[in-house]
Amino acid sequence: MDQTELQGRVIILNGTPRSGKSSIASVIQNNFEGVWMNIGVDRIMDMTPEKFQPSIGLRPGGERPDLEPLIQKLYLAMYKSIVAYSLEGLNVVVDIGHHDGYSVKRKFLNQAAKILNSTPTWLIGVRCPIDTVMKRRIESWKKGYTPDGKVPTPVALWQQLVHEPGLYDLEVDTSLLTSEECAAQVYERVYQGPPPRALQNIQNLKL
Repeated sequence: MDQTELQGRVIILNGTPRSGKSSIASVIQNNFEGVWMNIGVDRIMDMTPEKFQPSIGLRPGGERPDLEPLIQKLYLAMYKSIVAYSLEGLNVVVDIGHHDGYSVKRKFLNQAAKILNSTPTWLIGVRCPIDTVMKRRIESWKKGYTPDGKVPTPVALWQQLVHEPGLYDLEVDTSLLTSEECAAQVYERVYQGPPPRALQNIQNLKL
């Protein structure tokens, strides 16, 4: 039997804050067969001391170059731990927002692709139009547009950078589908579709 058949599956849900990743991850945990561990941005931030926040949740813009070396270590440790779970036959859903909008190019997603190279991992793009993201931000955090009616620069940067390079095994749009419908599409892709290719393609990119 191929070693990957004994490993737990890994699903990476990549998108902006308020795009609906966490809701999809919850459906996956509660409805997909087997044990699904949830490891992602919120879990790592919860473990990070206050003085090093916002940890891997640092928004685009290069505002905290002092934190970036630590953030790199946290990303590498997170993905190596995901491999460890998978090797024990445990499935992992990862709720994350990758971007390369740091003070220098960090290429965290490319590094993740190398770490996960021998692990059955599907990269899912969770898309959501900026108007819907703003509506959800207002509902959740009471934070919306600038006084002159514009999208705040960090939010616009998230929207621009999180889906670069845009290579996915599947993309879902949470403005058009419910969390359950998105999860159903993910299930079909993971359990009934061809082997994942997105991370391999990203690894091969000359960034």
